Amino acid sequence: MEFRTIVDIPVSKWKIQPCERMLFVGSCFADNIGKSFVEEKFRAVVNPYGVMYNPVSVLHTVEKYLATTNFRPTTTVITLGTNHVYREKATGEIVDNCQKRPQNLFQEEILSVEECYEMLKRAVELIKGRVVVTVSPIRYRKYGYHESQLSKATLLLAADRLAKEMPEVVEYFPAYEIINDELRDYRFYQPDMLHPSAQAVEYIYERFAETYFSDDTNRFLSEWRPIKEALGHRPLNPDSEEYRKFKEQTNLKVEALKVKYPDLEV
Repeated sequence: MEFRTIVDIPVSKWKIQPCERMLFVGSCFADNIGKSFVEEKFRAVVNPYGVMYNPVSVLHTVEKYLATTNFRPTTTVITLGTNHVYREKATGEIVDNCQKRPQNLFQEEILSVEECYEMLKRAVELIKGRVVVTVSPIRYRKYGYHESQLSKATLLLAADRLAKEMPEVVEYFPAYEIINDELRDYRFYQPDMLHPSAQAVEYIYERFAETYFSDDTNRFLSEWRPIKEALGHRPLNPDSEEYRKFKEQTNLKVEALKVKYPDLEV
């Protein structure tokens, strides 16, 4: 008997290679997933200007980052949190962060499906690479749960349209559905009952890896992980001869891995 409703994920048209250049932009869920890629030695940049929740702020990050760096990601992961935005009354501009200023300085607005789609399309056109779009499963209690669901529905419709109209470069990954349909149990949440637990985030990372990692990437990771564990080892006696030899052997393994994977940065 099967006691879960497993989310089926279509086979990806393209694969992520070892140590690939990646950019993660979006909600705190993007932060959580992106950290796993950094640890596994992908050349990943995660939210370079902080967490961004809505499509306008995602576009702002992409515009600013690509204009100020030579880093060009092969794959970008965009995680959308909300379609609510805040417009500064004095300037008329949508801000990415209110910076704890008084609420009366801003006007809250709700983006339509069309507006979300247009912002995302502009971001994809700037990136000029492959893009994976996800919707964060984290609900927004402050909106009320019904309004939070409406917000997620708007983002899902915009992401779906984007993937369908730009299928060669955009794919949708169902992180939202995995949490809500596959892991629908409060044991997969943090104590606030809103944010996914570390176990849930790790499971979503594993499903993402199954979908997008190439055979070369899986081989690299199988070689890298024991080295990562060795580098993280904390000895009882760091001055011992035994530990000195252990470090030398570990460094030799790192150098050998760099020969096989020249893009590896350790």
